[in-house]
Amino acid sequence: MKKNQIMLYFSWVVALIATLGSLYFSEIKQFIPCELCWYQRIFMYPLVLILGTGTFYQDISVRRFALPMAFIGWCISLYHYLVQKMPGLAEVTPCSNGVPCSGQYINWLGFITIPFLALTAFTLIIFFCLMMKKDNQAS
Repeated sequence: MKKNQIMLYFSWVVALIATLGSLYFSEIKQFIPCELCWYQRIFMYPLVLILGTGTFYQDISVRRFALPMAFIGWCISLYHYLVQKMPGLAEVTPCSNGVPCSGQYINWLGFITIPFLALTAFTLIIFFCLMMKKDNQAS
């Protein structure tokens, strides 16, 4: 298996695990997603289909769609994490109705929250996509 295929497969697996984890928290644990959580989902869920299709067809060109989506999702996740950890930012967040974006359903080890998990997933997807090389440069 070529390095590109492995990187594409890993990025798809990360997106799939993140999506399943998100669905676990909302559907099984009954954690109601806040507005910023929904925005992160908007950018993570399609990555499962995009990266899965690319993996199936062994086509790394899907990274040109995956990278911008992952980067935007990464920015939202970082902002959401900062809102949770820096109380002053909670006042400027778009979460005016429903669940507050500063709420923390989980807080493992004092720093691992749901936005942190999403941030980690987006970071890994970006890393794996950037590790892919064009076919003429692949090893």
